[in-house]
This record gives sequence, structure tokens and C-alpha cells, in this order.
Amino acid sequence: MAAQMWTCTGLRWSLEGPELVWSGGRRSALTWGKRVAFGVREDTVRQCVGARGHACPTQTPVPPRSTGARCEECARLDRAHSVAADTIADDPRPYRVYLAWFGPGLVKVGITGAERGSARLLEQGAVCFSWLGTGPLMAARRTEELLRAALGVPDRIPYAGKRTVRAALPADPEERAAEVRELHARAVSLGNWPESVLREPCQVTDHMADFNLQRAEPATGVVTELVAGGRVAGELVAAAGPDLHLDTGGPRGVLVLDTRLLPGWELMPAQSEKEITFPTKEFSARQDGLF
Repeated sequence: MAAQMWTCTGLRWSLEGPELVWSGGRRSALTWGKRVAFGVREDTVRQCVGARGHACPTQTPVPPRSTGARCEECARLDRAHSVAADTIADDPRPYRVYLAWFGPGLVKVGITGAERGSARLLEQGAVCFSWLGTGPLMAARRTEELLRAALGVPDRIPYAGKRTVRAALPADPEERAAEVRELHARAVSLGNWPESVLREPCQVTDHMADFNLQRAEPATGVVTELVAGGRVAGELVAAAGPDLHLDTGGPRGVLVLDTRLLPGWELMPAQSEKEITFPTKEFSARQDGLF
């Protein structure tokens, strides 16, 4: 009998927690202590996942380390219809501007649809955040650019930077919130906000418990890519953004698996309790360069 195969479309966050989404719409809720185990079919390559719900017409292979899982043409089509591309200026829905904190010195400003609530912040792995204001899309975008320049913070932070600071996050929630409070005060004091954006008071939301980072052992490294014939099996001890923190046993302990590496591969169940044969990379002992 042929082995059962699954294709993963990614990790999604809701107020109930993280879940893996599979082709066809099936979802697997992820809870702390859950066994996560799968392998990649041998003699196979990773293929483009297509764009906007349509399959890639050329079934183009994509690099194993790509976090987008799309060929150049499908990536262009997907981005052309995104909020980030500013191609939907007449979107009537309200948008919220936020400050997100990922660790000491790692703060960004961004926007998200108001109806999504805090889901976007969970998906990005924000350890804590506060809303700054609400308004129409283009006004929210102008506010984002204004604050980015005025506060000297970026509008995006690479995941590599986010995950390497998680092992040294402050235990005190007030200490975690301090940079957000300071930057929020500076932001709302600026006098040239777009008139259609309503400023919001500083109310810091902390995600340490949502991610289970306060209870889990710090991760020691990260899976760099999936490979044909490789497999991983471990206990889920924490999750943040697209990252699953898995206790894979042995001297390496907890490793980070970026679930953006999964789409495009044909996956099958793995039988072992704790094991990993995918390539990994240890985190550097010194992170001074991040700051």
C-alpha cells in the first residue's frame, strides 16, 4: 500500500492558538506537548505552490530554503494583490497601525486589517504590541511611513533576528513592554498624522503565554531546510509566528522549525518519537551584532 501523502499550506494563528493547514482545508490544532512528526518523500523535489488559489502552470521547482515556496512569476502575481503592494487603494475596510516588539532593540511599525484583530501580530511572532491608530488603508499606510521615519524603526524585521533573541527575553512583562510604551508616547505626540487616522491609547498586549515561551527551554538552533528522504519528530514546547519549537531529544534539545519551509513538499507521517535528519544550524552564542 502506498504511503499516505499530505501537502501543508502553512501555519495559521487564531485566538485558540496555532494550527497547521493542509491542502484541501483540513487543519491540525497544535497544543503544547503534542507530537509533531513527518518526513519528506524520497526522490522528490519541492514545487511552487502557485498564487491566489491557482496551481503553478509550470510546476516550477523552488529552492528548499525559500520561505515563499513560489517561483518568480507566481510570487509576483501573489504580491500584486496584497496590501503591501498598495494596489487596492479603494479598500473600504478600516486598518490599524501598530508597534510590535520582538526582543530588546527589535521593534517595528506596521498595519493590519482591523477585522483580523491581533492575528497578524501572532503570525509575525510579536512578543508584545500596542495599537497606535485606526483609519482607511492609504492613510494608515502614510501613518506607518511617517512613524517609521520619525521613530527610527523598520517596517519589517527578518525572522532570523526574531528567533535568536527569544532565549534571552526579559521575564518581567513590564520590562518587555517598556520600549513599546516609550515609542508609543513619542508617536502620538507627533503633530502631522493624517486627519482620518484616529490615535489610540497605549495598551500593551503580551504574547509570552500564547507562545508558551516562559515555560519552554530555549531553542539551541534552527532547521535550515527540508530535504528529500529527511524527517523530524519531536514534542511541541513553544511556537511563535511561523516557528515551531520542537524538543527533538539528544544533545541538541529544542530546535526551531520554520513552517514556511513546508509548503511545496510531499509529506508523510514519521514513526519515531524524537529524531531529526534535516540540516540544522546552531544559534551563535553571541548576539551583540543584532543590537
